[in-house]
Amino acid sequence: MIVFEIRSGELVDTLNRQAAAAGITNAAIASLIGAADSFTVSTMSADDALKDNVTTYDLPGEMSGNGEICNGSVHLHVVMGVEGDRAIAGHLHEAVIGTHFARAYVIPTT
Repeated sequence: MIVFEIRSGELVDTLNRQAAAAGITNAAIASLIGAADSFTVSTMSADDALKDNVTTYDLPGEMSGNGEICNGSVHLHVVMGVEGDRAIAGHLHEAVIGTHFARAYVIPTT
């Protein structure tokens, strides 16, 4: 298992770069933990499962998730805990890390 840590910057882009630098093109992301200052997620439309509803949230969120690296591209699903004890879930497009951190626990596959 390899642990990637992001202290600042955009999470998905940084993970893509860290995985490439480590020579990882395919892997399971067993766990993702941390907090983001803002984030963008998508969910499927109820009327069309091929259509994404993308929403950007300009608020901090406690993050947990998992995913994969497939052909060098990071794919993450997350649950973001936000103020008011609410959860926002979906496919993570981007997350800005700055105030806290994020860690991805990655298991390379063949």
